[in-house]
Amino acid sequence: MPSPSPRARFGAKIAGTGSALPDRRLTNHDLEKMVETSDDWIVQRTGMHERRIASPADTTATLATAAAKRALDDANISAQDIDLLIVGTLTPDMQTPSTACLLQHNLGIQKHIGAFDLNAACSGFVYSLTTASQFIQNGSFKNVLIIGAETLSKVVDYTDRNTCVLFGDGAGAAVLTAVDDPEVGLQSFILGANGGGAPLISIPGGGSLRPASADTIAQRLHYLKMNGREVYKFAVHQMTECIRLSMESCGLTTADVKLVVPHQVNQRIIDSATEKMGFPKEKVFVNIHKYGNTSAASVPIAFDEARKSGRCGSGDWIIMVAFGAGLTWAAATVKL
Repeated sequence: MPSPSPRARFGAKIAGTGSALPDRRLTNHDLEKMVETSDDWIVQRTGMHERRIASPADTTATLATAAAKRALDDANISAQDIDLLIVGTLTPDMQTPSTACLLQHNLGIQKHIGAFDLNAACSGFVYSLTTASQFIQNGSFKNVLIIGAETLSKVVDYTDRNTCVLFGDGAGAAVLTAVDDPEVGLQSFILGANGGGAPLISIPGGGSLRPASADTIAQRLHYLKMNGREVYKFAVHQMTECIRLSMESCGLTTADVKLVVPHQVNQRIIDSATEKMGFPKEKVFVNIHKYGNTSAASVPIAFDEARKSGRCGSGDWIIMVAFGAGLTWAAATVKL
């Protein structure tokens, strides 16, 4: 159920955003040469035309660092002013230490601030936004830097046409800062999970259940596996419900909401859910055609582009909504 921020003393204003994407473009026509697929099939089924792919030098941490620096510049604050770092990712540079600790070092933050990764898969940035906002609203911290960053190309099986056409790499970041008005920033949120759906999207190998071995490598268990049909049904239902409950929790109508920023998972899913809730296309931000599904990075990349292209601004109501492996889902109703 939606959870309005209880007894907030401060607002967690989104003071700046930034994003970073690798230079390499992998088009549908490129994929036609790699697996049995076609540009027409991919576009009709997903809405994707191309996606960005990390170079050997790109990692989740390097992309997160670039996005974070742009968000800090946009917010006009120094990295030394940050009190907490949260990185939403399912593709960390390594199992430990966290990508957030690597980011702290990359940004040159001298204070011994809190830094941790949050894995809610594609819902990771919205989970991070909700978590960070609590620390600000209750007065614990003044400035929190949150990042959604992924290098999914490193865990995608490019012999599996059902998954390799979907995913891309990138990072998006936001600086949240405390303001005296609690009616600015996060106003309600939804966080949900259904662990019974865990087998529908997973990377089976590499954890304590199936530690890395010659056998797990031979079985290609270190690549992302997905039951696309079942995920599609879950996603349409959950996105629709999240948008409905987000508006209901704040007493909003479609006329009140300036923009919906959805997880860039599939054009048909986005269209189905938003049309059911009565949102015209101009009130839904979509960039899936350029970047594909970048998991936890998709919402912050889209939000950064929406802000900087003038699609939303100060005083506007926006709804961010995402869902992913776990199964997880999340929504945030925010007053900019």
